[in-house]
Amino acid sequence: MERFAFKGVASNLVTYLTDVMKMSNSSAAKTVNSWVGFTSMLPLIVATLADFYLDKYSTILASAVLYVAGLFVLTSTAIRWSWNPMNKISSASSLSWSLYMISLGQGGYNPSLQAFGAEQLGDDDELPCTNDNDPSSNKKSLFFQWWYFGVCCGSLLGVSIMSYIQDTLGWGLGFAIPAIAMVASIAMFLCGNRFYTRKQERNIDGKSFEEIVQAVKATVSKMINRRNKPINDYNVVELELQENALCSRDPEALQGFGEDSDESIHPIRAAKMVLHLLPVWVMLLMFAVIFQQPATFFTKQGMAMRRNIGTSFKIPPAALQSAITVSIIILMPLYDTCFIPLVRVLTKNKKGITVMQRIGIGMFLSVIAMVIAALIERKRLEISKEMVLFESKSESVPFSIFWLLPQYILLGISDIFTVVGMQEFFYSEVPVRMRTTGIALYTSVFGVGSFLSALLISLIDYFTSSRGLENGWFSDDMNEARLDKYYWFLALSSAISLLTFVIYCRFLKSRT
Repeated sequence: MERFAFKGVASNLVTYLTDVMKMSNSSAAKTVNSWVGFTSMLPLIVATLADFYLDKYSTILASAVLYVAGLFVLTSTAIRWSWNPMNKISSASSLSWSLYMISLGQGGYNPSLQAFGAEQLGDDDELPCTNDNDPSSNKKSLFFQWWYFGVCCGSLLGVSIMSYIQDTLGWGLGFAIPAIAMVASIAMFLCGNRFYTRKQERNIDGKSFEEIVQAVKATVSKMINRRNKPINDYNVVELELQENALCSRDPEALQGFGEDSDESIHPIRAAKMVLHLLPVWVMLLMFAVIFQQPATFFTKQGMAMRRNIGTSFKIPPAALQSAITVSIIILMPLYDTCFIPLVRVLTKNKKGITVMQRIGIGMFLSVIAMVIAALIERKRLEISKEMVLFESKSESVPFSIFWLLPQYILLGISDIFTVVGMQEFFYSEVPVRMRTTGIALYTSVFGVGSFLSALLISLIDYFTSSRGLENGWFSDDMNEARLDKYYWFLALSSAISLLTFVIYCRFLKSRT
C-alpha cells in the first residue's frame, strides 16, 4: 500500500513539473532526483534515532501519520492550482512542503517497517552473520526476496493506474487516491497488533547515539593514520574477530567478543562493522544513478515517441515503468524454482549464489540495459532527423514507445538480483540492535545516487552547453537532446563500478 502511494506520486512527478508547473526538462529531472535523493537519505538519520531512542512500532505509526499529512497537502496543492493557476509562487511553496513532509514520513516508515517485519521471523543473533549455508540466513534471504515482490506489486499498481488517472482525470484525484490508500494501510497495520512480536529496544551497551558518532570519528581517524602504525587497534580487533567468528553459535565465543554480555556490543566495534560496508556502498552508487532514469529521462523519452493504441487511446509514458515491476512479479518465482536449483548444481552452494554474486549479476544487467537505451535513443534521433528533411512537424516521432520495453525489463531483472541482494547484505552485516540502520544504509545508496544523478545532470548540462551545443545534451526539444550520449556515459561509468566491485569481492574471498 505504501509503495502504491509513493509510486503514484513519484513515477509521474516529472510530467507534473513540466506540464503543470512549467519547468524545463533538466530542472524537472534535477528536482525529482533531489527529492528522491533526500527521501532515500533521510532514513539513515531517522532510523539511527529509532534504533537508539525509539522502538520500531512507535516509529512506524508516527511516520505514517506524517506521511499521510504530506499526501493530503500535496492533493490540496494540485486542487488549488486547478482553480488558480496564476498563483505559481504559493503553489510551488506548498508543493515543496508537501513533498518533504512525505520524505520525513517515509524516512521513518520504510526502514522501521521492513526491520519490524524481519523480526517477526525470530532472530536471536546479536552479531552480524552472513554464512551463506546457514538455514536462518536462507530464511532471511527468502523474506527480503518476497518482501520486494510485495513492494513491486504495489509499485505496479501505482505506476500503471495512477499515471493514467493523473494524465486523463486530473492531478487532484491522482494525488488523492494515494493519500486514501495510505490511510487504509495504517488501519490494516493496526489490525495486526495482537499478532506482532515486539522485541525490547535498548541502547547498545548503554551508550547514547552521540557516543556512537564519536566512535565513528575515532575509527575513521585511526584508519587514516594506519600507514604510520604497523600494528594498531584496528588490527587488534581484526585478530580478535578471527579468533571469535562472528557467525559462531558458541555462547562463550560471543561473550568473549562482547566482553560484557551477549546483549551488548561496544560502540567502537559497532562503528567498525558499519564502516566495513562503505566500499560496497560506494561501488553501488552508479547502479543507483541508473535506477533513477525510468522516472526521469526514460519518461521524457517516451513522450517523444508514438504512444497510440488504436485511434484514441494513448499510453501514458510513465506507465511503461510498470514493465519493471511486471518483470519482477513474473520472474521472481522463477528465480526460486528454476534459476537457483540450476545454479546450485554448479556452485554446490545451498543458496545457489552468494549475496555478493547476486549483487554483481544485477549490476552487469543494468549496464546492458543502458547500452540498449542508448541504441534505441540513437535510432529515435535518426528518425526525427529524417522527419526534418521531409518537413514533417510533429512533437513525437513515428517510432513506437514499445521499443523502450527491453531497457525497462532488463532493469527489472537487475532489481531481482541487486536490490534484493543489497537488502540482505546491509541487513545481515550490522549488529541486531542496528538492523533498522542497516536497512537505512541500503536506502541511502539510492538517496546519494539520486543526488549524484542531479549533480551529473547539472555538470553535463553546463559543459555541453558551454562547448557551443545549442541546448546541450538535455535540450527541452527532445529531437535536439542527446540522451544517447548520456546513456553511454552511464553505461561506461557503471561498467567501471562493476569491475571495481568484482576485484573487491575477489580480494575479500582470498583474504577470507
